[in-house]
Amino acid sequence: MLTLLINIKELLQIREATIEKVSGAEMATLPSLKNAYLLIENNCIKAFGTMDNMPKIETDKTIDCSGRIVLPSWCDSHSHLVYAGNREQEFVDRINGLSYEEIANRGGGILNSANNLNATSEDEIYEQSRVRLEEVMRLGTGAIEIKSGYGLTVEGELKMLRVIQRLKKNYPIAIKATFLGAHAFPTAFKDNHSAYIDSIITEMLPKIAEENLADYIDAFLETGYFSVEETERIMEAGTKYGLQAKIHVNQFTAINGIAACVKHHALTVDHLEIVTDADIEVLKNTITMPVALPSCSYFISIPYTPARKMIAAGLPLALATDFNPGTTPSGNMNFVVATACIKMKMTPEEAINAATLNGAYAMGLAATHGSITVDKIANLIITKPIPSYYQIPYAFGSNLIENVILEGEKY
Repeated sequence: MLTLLINIKELLQIREATIEKVSGAEMATLPSLKNAYLLIENNCIKAFGTMDNMPKIETDKTIDCSGRIVLPSWCDSHSHLVYAGNREQEFVDRINGLSYEEIANRGGGILNSANNLNATSEDEIYEQSRVRLEEVMRLGTGAIEIKSGYGLTVEGELKMLRVIQRLKKNYPIAIKATFLGAHAFPTAFKDNHSAYIDSIITEMLPKIAEENLADYIDAFLETGYFSVEETERIMEAGTKYGLQAKIHVNQFTAINGIAACVKHHALTVDHLEIVTDADIEVLKNTITMPVALPSCSYFISIPYTPARKMIAAGLPLALATDFNPGTTPSGNMNFVVATACIKMKMTPEEAINAATLNGAYAMGLAATHGSITVDKIANLIITKPIPSYYQIPYAFGSNLIENVILEGEKY
């Protein structure tokens, strides 16, 4: 099956296969071609170039992209898309003045979601999650990481991870599964943290590995949640089962968690609303990708990741949604890109790099996703006719997507 896109106003994010991520000043460059074509063979990018150099091609389908921008689909490297119910009441509680910590101390937050999930059947969780996944795909997401973490029991965590596997099997989108049993301490273990971590390591991890249900392991490394030492135990256990770490860290406080993550070769450190000079130094020249979640900052009114300071220091940065029922009930990567520009002062070029190429790296998908590269998966966004790609963050409340192509097919 050959599909040809012609008369593309501008084709964004053209990269050589050797480029896995961009860092520092490189993030300001977004390679592109104007008046371009792109050829898809089955589910992969076969060729691209300018229209004046396009060879004669016999195709099965041709799509005229006059006036339209084409770019790789979004790569959302941090989400909690699988959950049950909602936490609308907590939204109202925050409007009325309660903080995230106060809501959690009243039995809300993660523990509230855990109660909902454990009381809901696997089939119902799948149905609720399927609707969310279809929505984000229509909004241009072509690769997504989904975490567990609302079970906090052996069966609850397995149930979530099995739902993620069902979604992965049934939809034409790259899905990475992350085991987040260390999301919070269940009430029964409130005063016995070590026993719950033992359960994660000796009960949950062996079963997850036996069923091959996860790609990564995560923990909420934060004051009042999992300490540096506790998180290190979890990362070490994950490594034994072949699960690289992707860690929640520095959302509210800086407690030297980033140094511990780098020490254990974490693929990503996520949130980073609070970042110290020491954190930046320890991240330099490592494999660890910092991931910012600006729509979380927007929704619960906490500081934004200091993108300008981090990029100026030469670091890479990825953008993701944090889609979850409590602090970011949205999986819209277009809004994430816009918010990064508006609130974090990232340029459109930096934000698009962070949401495509660097996002793919943050899921271990740099070889197949995140850029317009021959032999990569043909996951594309075709915009409506727009003046330039600056319109994507500028018109932050508009849906500028006309078509989404996933694995070579219109979705």
